[in-house]
Amino acid sequence: MSDEDREPASVRRKRLRFRSWHRGTKEMDLLMGPFADARIDGLDESRLAELEALLAEPEPDVYGWIVGNAAPPARLQGTVLDQIIDFHATKHA
Repeated sequence: MSDEDREPASVRRKRLRFRSWHRGTKEMDLLMGPFADARIDGLDESRLAELEALLAEPEPDVYGWIVGNAAPPARLQGTVLDQIIDFHATKHA
């Protein structure tokens, strides 16, 4: 079991919120950060793990998936990535 698996959920959420806002490019910060602020408190442990996995993916790939320039891999479909895509689609509709 890793240290991240043993940390309290509140600490894990705070860490993931920070990582969402500090991706490396402003574009990704603006895609991931607002989603984290709005939805992270409602994510269960499984969805938090999915968000962690997504944050570990290369930025250009994630950006392409979110804006619809590329299809995400099957392992990420139907997950938090879909929630992020929906979040931005409804926000700008």
